[in-house]
Amino acid sequence: MTSNGADQSKSAERVALAVGDRFAVTIEKVAHGGHFIARHLGAVIFVRHAIPGEEVEIEITGTGSSFNRADVVRVVKPSTDRVSAPCQFAHRAGCGGCDFQHISLERQRSLKEEVITEQFSRIAKREIHVSVEEVGPPLGYRTRFNAVTTRSGDLGFKQARSNKVVPVSDCRILQPEIGYQELSARKWKGDLRVEVSLSTTGDRTIATGYTRDETPVRTSEGPDVGQYSINGSNLEVSQRSFWQSHKLAPAVLTQVVKEFADVKVGDQLLDLYGGVGLFTSQFLDLIGESGRVDLVEGSKSATADALRNFANSKSVKVHTGDVAKLLPRFTRADVIVLDPPREGAGREVVMAMAQLKPRSIVYVACDPAALARDTTYLSEVGFEATKIRAFDLFPMTHHIETVALFTRVKVS
Repeated sequence: MTSNGADQSKSAERVALAVGDRFAVTIEKVAHGGHFIARHLGAVIFVRHAIPGEEVEIEITGTGSSFNRADVVRVVKPSTDRVSAPCQFAHRAGCGGCDFQHISLERQRSLKEEVITEQFSRIAKREIHVSVEEVGPPLGYRTRFNAVTTRSGDLGFKQARSNKVVPVSDCRILQPEIGYQELSARKWKGDLRVEVSLSTTGDRTIATGYTRDETPVRTSEGPDVGQYSINGSNLEVSQRSFWQSHKLAPAVLTQVVKEFADVKVGDQLLDLYGGVGLFTSQFLDLIGESGRVDLVEGSKSATADALRNFANSKSVKVHTGDVAKLLPRFTRADVIVLDPPREGAGREVVMAMAQLKPRSIVYVACDPAALARDTTYLSEVGFEATKIRAFDLFPMTHHIETVALFTRVKVS
């Protein structure tokens, strides 16, 4: 009876939190996804715009059975790592894009390191520490963006966890050459999706579509196919195909992937989720005429680009389709490189890769939780992570890019 009453009391305390409630808390630690953890009356709260160790006043923005959400509305005792955000729109009622602008750059990277460590400890049951490496300046690095317009036609970005569009006149993380201020000064149609990219040749492409339907955007200005040059390789990338957004990301990632892969003449490679062929392009000189790369990608736009990019290469075969369904068709691979979407590869793909008995697997991940989960799957089939590097390719945000090398330690 006593136990029941205690449980009911605890539950009642948690239920008492309501959207709009304000109170003071001490921030404990960073959580995956850019939030920070605090507790109040037994309830767990994921807080935005905080820093561990701070005393802050928060406002509840969402409630749930296992956790609640809140924003910082006043900093009572700030962290020494708190700085003034360089962008006037980086606040709780502003743009939802850059969630770390209030944190010093060094602390941003250390928080990302903590997230990687925590995800591997909790999910993969492995104790690791990886330094998040600085790549370039924290502003002016991004070569592409997706924006939306208000009903009245003002260009902007959505608030965090909201469909409300905040008009934004300047975006500090975009490359200046992309001309965002000029674009924001235009009068657009209302309720548009606006996607803009800048190629390495300086060509700007703008594509638009209405937010109320799911049809793909269409190019309205500039070339539909951009030209990109990476380490001497020239690649065509259509507006609808994926390309890394940080201007230095292609060079940084290809360098570490090549180092980890340690490709030899005559190797047979699988480039899974290979897109337009960024990594494939870097392997051709290494494998020689006797080697082969099979690029597997689900996006028809990306594989159409890849077919053009490698039209003159007899060493490359491009496959369009779901990686999990196509992978069992292959019988061997010396090296596998994969760069899956945020949700990771998953058990089915991992099992299929293991069947090919590659000597190494190089995994490029944009979500440390998915990488930690797939690390467990890989370990089950005899592949262990022997090298991991992480890169700050999304400064001012909580996002991280990680590259891991897995090598076969036992016959599965």
